[in-house]
Amino acid sequence: MATKKAYVKQIKGVTFMGKTDSNHWVPMDGPENFGGSDAGTRPKELILLALAGCTGSDVAVILQKKKINLDGFEINIAADVQETHPQVFTKIQLEYVFYGENIPKEAVERAIELSQNTYCSVTAMLKNSVEITHSYRIENSK
Repeated sequence: MATKKAYVKQIKGVTFMGKTDSNHWVPMDGPENFGGSDAGTRPKELILLALAGCTGSDVAVILQKKKINLDGFEINIAADVQETHPQVFTKIQLEYVFYGENIPKEAVERAIELSQNTYCSVTAMLKNSVEITHSYRIENSK
């Protein structure tokens, strides 16, 4: 079993810098009224980015292997947050948007299914604690 490591350093107040084994620094911060400098992404927001980045990478690679040409690909994320503390996500909706001509919907649906049910480790970690739903659109090139 592999072990991943992370390091987080307080800069000031609730401003932190973190890095993992890939050795890339990520700023994290809170709003000024919470002791932050408003100079970085909120830690909870990073979870949404991690989820979309993980599943997006899977879908892009699967479609590439199927030789599906895309002119563009985006994921829109919307998350409902519990009003009381801890203010956890209660539902996350992913909308995959594919741009291009003649993109077969069956290939898109299969790529999303494989990511959501087999490959995306972030989905696997979150799905037992938050409802994750998804939809997709195929649009003509921008």
